[in-house]
Amino acid sequence: QVQLVESGGGLVQAGGSLRLSCTASGRTFRNYVVGWFRQAPGKEREFVSVITQSGNSLTYGDAVRGRFTISRDNARNTVYLQMNSLKPEDTAQYRCAVASTYTVRDVDFNYWGQGTQVTVSS
Repeated sequence: QVQLVESGGGLVQAGGSLRLSCTASGRTFRNYVVGWFRQAPGKEREFVSVITQSGNSLTYGDAVRGRFTISRDNARNTVYLQMNSLKPEDTAQYRCAVASTYTVRDVDFNYWGQGTQVTVSS
């Protein structure tokens, strides 16, 4: 079992930046694909980004491509999501999750963190 803890969320003005972290317990973290998803009130969960075990392959959702960057440090059991040029529509709870296969479908992710709130003011 993998336990995930997100951090780094907060309140930021439009155009600003935040860096989210997803830190995992367990030595097997390096064996998992890690994804970020977000959900705003009244909206469905949305795919944000995913990274392979080695970090060599990355995928981004259309809404964040070119503004967000995902990376990982397996020695620190941590995946990062650097968010630049933030917009009010990026406001949501952001959650990280792990999967055994490279996928963008939330149903394929086995373990989830509790999430961190990101609020972007206009």
